[in-house]
Amino acid sequence: MKCVILQPSYIPWRGYFHQIQKADVFVFYDDVQYDKHGWRNRNRIKTHQGTRWLTIPVLARNAPVEHTAINQIMIDQRQPWNRKHWMTLTQSYANAPFFSRYAELLEASYRNPPPYLADFTIELTIALARQLGIDHTRFMRSSEMNVTGAKTERLIQILTCLGTDHYISGPAAKSYIDPSQFASAGIRLEYMEYNYPEYEQLYPPYDPQVSVLDLMFMTGPQALSNIVGEG
Repeated sequence: MKCVILQPSYIPWRGYFHQIQKADVFVFYDDVQYDKHGWRNRNRIKTHQGTRWLTIPVLARNAPVEHTAINQIMIDQRQPWNRKHWMTLTQSYANAPFFSRYAELLEASYRNPPPYLADFTIELTIALARQLGIDHTRFMRSSEMNVTGAKTERLIQILTCLGTDHYISGPAAKSYIDPSQFASAGIRLEYMEYNYPEYEQLYPPYDPQVSVLDLMFMTGPQALSNIVGEG
């Protein structure tokens, strides 16, 4: 059984969904420390004024956000961020070929977001995965599992709990993963390779490092083949 463990992110890029597609079980790593300048609450889209960040304002309940678990980060609902994000998406992509295909789902997601960041980003990620046609993957949260430890040890505990024998990781994890621990646990370790074709974007030049929404709005039912390849 193949497993991926990744921190929840806001409207991630297509490589994130490639990992979801490859996994039998995808675990949102939601009870580790929030990274303030990462992808948990922000991502990039293309606009007529260039690439732009969409950032969800956040709060922490009892400590600075950088010392708080991801699943304890609350959205700052005092700011009308959801209305602004939806307006920006509409203004930027209304002329995209397949914007209307996903507009109803997205508008509903932004209309009444839950209080906690992870709840919002996880629910939206799962919805987008299903829209892409990824139907086989089972989703879980690490906070639902009784695991301890740090780094490689904690990952292996999750994998062992799930009974998986194949872990798929992003290439950036090579800097902290200890392969020998996976070998000792009898778990195959595979690293992703990202090599995606270009597709037409509304606002050249081409930028591969944007939210998956850009790909979905531009290619519609062909979006998944632009992620995993043809067959």
